[in-house]
Amino acid sequence: MSRIGRKPITIPKGVEVKITNTPLGQKVTVKGKKDTLERVFRPSIVIEQNDGIINVKRTSDLKSVKQLHGTTASHISNMLEGVSEGFKKVLMITGVGYKAKAQGKQIVLSLGYSHPVEMTIPEGILCETPKDNRIEISGANKETVGAFARDIRQWRTPDPYKAKGVRYKDEIIRRKSGKTMAAGE
Repeated sequence: MSRIGRKPITIPKGVEVKITNTPLGQKVTVKGKKDTLERVFRPSIVIEQNDGIINVKRTSDLKSVKQLHGTTASHISNMLEGVSEGFKKVLMITGVGYKAKAQGKQIVLSLGYSHPVEMTIPEGILCETPKDNRIEISGANKETVGAFARDIRQWRTPDPYKAKGVRYKDEIIRRKSGKTMAAGE
């Protein structure tokens, strides 16, 4: 049995959880101070709520159902954490002339191309640029926050020689030495 799946999930204070049955499976709606999230889970997983605790159980011992057991529990706990505390990703921009600026529902990136890169900020995401070389992305949905941070980073991934580009705050870039001249020539 999945160690993550069999752990009971405690519902934080100020968070409402509603579980409804649909033809596609069970729909979990989580409402908190930050946002409201909902997700439909497969019918092979049973989600029960009792006295502020959520239990996730599987209906059979098939390999595919076992794999979904822990994944479903992780998704539910991420939803609970997202609506109560939220998630945050910080990106750092390194390079001469590289910068970012959040303007309304768009973020404008100057990353060494001949044109500025404009990206639309998705719904439910707050994007701030306190400095020209720092982007703070926050929101209630962990997947959306991570996907938007990944999309920004893909415009200019850091190179291993000069470490120029967009990186996560806690990411370590392994530097390579450049070409060296042949000795004695």
